Amino acid sequence: MNKLFFRNDYGEGAHPQILAKLVETNLEHTCGYGLDAYSEKAAALIREKCGKPEAAVHMMIGGTSANMISLSAFMRPYEAAIAAETGHINVHETGTVEGSGHKVCIAASKDGKVLPEGVQAVVNAHTDEHMVHPRVVYISQPTEIGTVYSLDELKALREVCDRNDLILFADGARLGSALTCSEATVTLKDMAELCDAFYIGGTKNGMLFGEALVIVNKALHKDFRFMIKNRGGMIAKGRLCGLMFLTALENDGYFDWARHANAMADIIRAGMEKGGVKQFIPTTTNQVFPVITREQEKMLEEKIEFEHWGDVDEDHVAIRFVTSWATTEEDANALADIMEAL
Repeated sequence: MNKLFFRNDYGEGAHPQILAKLVETNLEHTCGYGLDAYSEKAAALIREKCGKPEAAVHMMIGGTSANMISLSAFMRPYEAAIAAETGHINVHETGTVEGSGHKVCIAASKDGKVLPEGVQAVVNAHTDEHMVHPRVVYISQPTEIGTVYSLDELKALREVCDRNDLILFADGARLGSALTCSEATVTLKDMAELCDAFYIGGTKNGMLFGEALVIVNKALHKDFRFMIKNRGGMIAKGRLCGLMFLTALENDGYFDWARHANAMADIIRAGMEKGGVKQFIPTTTNQVFPVITREQEKMLEEKIEFEHWGDVDEDHVAIRFVTSWATTEEDANALADIMEAL
């Protein structure tokens, strides 16, 4: 019996629309390194959807490289990034930011979200040239635990950044999920208006790979392609990434795919609620974190592919289910039934 797959949102290949376009254009000849017509059209479309005609758009390979290359480019050697304790650059990127010479300073957070007062406290604690100088506030939208910043929360971060001459950078690996969930109050244009730079994640929303980095702050534009090349992020077949984003965004399929993933997660959450299974943190995005007993976890491992998230107490653990564009309603209902019956 095949297990139900809810381990991640990038375990499949790519959405059929993406694959069809790649096959259709497979024998075309284009120039390389993201300077082809497909990449240029994708960048223009992204600028249009963001409402930022002067923004720089760069196609990146994946989230870790997008984070490392961006932060390396945006900071001088003695400058540091501020992040939540759960921030991806702090936990899940094998020290790439530190490896590039930049300290990650942990700010107070709530539900995975960096708090403005936490940012200010980090700034206040770094007083002179004997310490790193905080320069970038790194957030994830949605966060690593599936929560989303509201428009008011994003505006508050923008305000503290402006007050302290900080850059606001958003990891958007799952941005589609954040912008289409039921509690969303932030739009793509809001992200472009309030962040100095952010990226639109493709790897976790129907593409083979790729993130579209949008740099709004003109002061951060200079020589960015040099940094991409210097850090090994420039691929010869750049047209593949441009073509995938163009295909996904032309008719807003990108957002439809993310909306579907959220809807499948809603089915699972409904099953959990019926069965009295609590969430580690309430979410409306495509990541679901049930709290169950260790015995229940072992039982679920026989039927479902998922991730162990962490220990809650001596008897309980948090696990993670992730839905995607490819999750079927049949599978979501099957998992909901299992959770209801726990």
